[in-house]
Amino acid sequence: MKRKIIYIGLVTISLVLMLITSLNAQDKYFTRDGFISFFSSTPMEDIKANNSKVSCIVDITSGKIEIAVLMKAFEFKKALMEEHFNENYVESEKYPKATFSGTILNIKEINFSKNGAYPSSVKGSLTIHGVTKEITSEGIIEVIDGNVKMISEFKVSPEDYKIEIPGVVRDKIAKEMLLNFEAVLAPFNR
Repeated sequence: MKRKIIYIGLVTISLVLMLITSLNAQDKYFTRDGFISFFSSTPMEDIKANNSKVSCIVDITSGKIEIAVLMKAFEFKKALMEEHFNENYVESEKYPKATFSGTILNIKEINFSKNGAYPSSVKGSLTIHGVTKEITSEGIIEVIDGNVKMISEFKVSPEDYKIEIPGVVRDKIAKEMLLNFEAVLAPFNR
């Protein structure tokens, strides 16, 4: 009789743990196909690059968000720009990725069980070229049939991240770059 009670207890605990794990999995959303672009505009030249290999995970319970961007995945119109970007400016071999680790500040105001677009505010640490800076950004979180779409736009200064721009091309690159981030995240299943 004692063995039967212990067995039933273990089965019950196992079922509860499996249920908790499956519920927690629905609290996280993930993608490897996010998109980020940057744009620099000067009277001499416009520079634009796109990257569609951005990983992002968000925990909708805590609001924690992590983003990773492979620097070599940025694509430019001109091959020479891409080469200079990777070799001379961001030094992709030495600093292969940029990361953001932060929190969605108003996570409790977003209803992830109801389709709709919700304004959001994110604060965290952006690391580029081995330098980490605190940033805050506004955006939109859109819930679409069980998926989560995130959109944000913010500016960064290469100088803030110790990215040196040679004097010869300094006038062709804006002091601030406009970054656009967009990602559609699906429920994360382990």
